[in-house]
Amino acid sequence: MPRPDAAAPASSIEPAEAGLLHRRIRDWFAASARDLPWRRPGCDPWGILVSEFMLQQTPVVRVLPVWEQWMQRWPRPADLAADSAGEAVRAWGRLGYPRRALRLHAAAAAIVDRHGGRVPDDHASLLELPGVGTYTAAAVASFAFGLPETVVDTNIRRVHARLVTGAALPAPTLTAAEMRLAQKLMPGSGTKEWNAGAMELGALICTARSPRCDACPVMDRCAWVKAGRPEPHYVPKGQAWAGTDRQVRGAMMAVLREAESSVPRGILLGSMELAVLPSAYQGPLAALRALPAGDEQLGRALDGLLTDGLAVTAGDGISLPG
Repeated sequence: MPRPDAAAPASSIEPAEAGLLHRRIRDWFAASARDLPWRRPGCDPWGILVSEFMLQQTPVVRVLPVWEQWMQRWPRPADLAADSAGEAVRAWGRLGYPRRALRLHAAAAAIVDRHGGRVPDDHASLLELPGVGTYTAAAVASFAFGLPETVVDTNIRRVHARLVTGAALPAPTLTAAEMRLAQKLMPGSGTKEWNAGAMELGALICTARSPRCDACPVMDRCAWVKAGRPEPHYVPKGQAWAGTDRQVRGAMMAVLREAESSVPRGILLGSMELAVLPSAYQGPLAALRALPAGDEQLGRALDGLLTDGLAVTAGDGISLPG
């Protein structure tokens, strides 16, 4: 949810100016957009929903091969719902944040149970699906069904901040002022192309660290450029990875994905050695053992996987959920 305004910069824009921005950005998108499979005319709403789950905090280049494999294996929600949650987690591979796989599996089941196997075509019903929040519901409604929903992701927020308010970066978290600006910028028609175009502009041209202003179709209208490209008012902090519980959990998940049967708990916790190590998880287990994780962190990471439902106890071992 957007937080209340906090010293938000002024953000007014005249209708004529907004119309010019709409035309230029949509024209640029039509000529310069990446050819992504979930944007092609033949992609159905299910493919778009899957892409939105996968693209959360994950670059397109990593999503592409997994999305393609996923859609070949589970081309309809009913196909995924009929398979196990563990297979969804296994197929998620190394995309990260694997709870998204569990939520997507639950969403597929809900689509089958509540909507006859078809992705619902209204924002309210989308929002009721497991794992679907405000952004994802708006994105699927817009990109799959052409509904006039306001889509606001990190790329769009950055474009709006620079283009209209003159700030180098948007606020660290979404504000009510940003949502009002995004809603005010929505065109009367062609909203799908506007949302997609602004998002693509932020992803390819108006990037966070090295914006390619000379290639921007609206550089001459940009408040940030006119202000002399001022520095950000804060320094963004990236998420730590090395040495964190997330890294240990990811290494454990890699072992479980490759194992053909349950993995003894002691193998994951480093307290057991096998005379003959199953070849299925030699590499992933070696990577896990190479981490500088102590007994406490290993135990905490495994407990977290079990609590989140990403792993289950299977006899004396641990496996992906059934």
